[in-house]
Amino acid sequence: MDYKLELVAIPVTDVDRAKAFYEQVGFHADHDHKISDDLRFVQLTPPGSACSIALGVGVTDMEPGTARGVQLVVSDAHAARKELIERGIEVSDVQEFPWGSFVFFSDPDGNKWGIQGLPDRG
Repeated sequence: MDYKLELVAIPVTDVDRAKAFYEQVGFHADHDHKISDDLRFVQLTPPGSACSIALGVGVTDMEPGTARGVQLVVSDAHAARKELIERGIEVSDVQEFPWGSFVFFSDPDGNKWGIQGLPDRG
């Protein structure tokens, strides 16, 4: 049996602002459905990822800005940082560790993201 992680809820205060931010980061908007005043579901997927994020109204009961430790993995953290800066995203300097290179950013609500560039395993 495969157990695939394919959707992570990100708690936000303003769905349209958050959607615009994640599109600016480079995520693709897959769905945006308003079912009622109490339920709106927005799904966005990072390029190359099998896992998406869900934003919306009635999607999660987590407090906006409390998502921590959500991580994207790239082949080159330096290139990812450069791309995000070019997209107008405020991102940290690259931090180097034996287990990879990392950069960090936050969305408008303060949800914190990490981007890990995997170390050369060759």
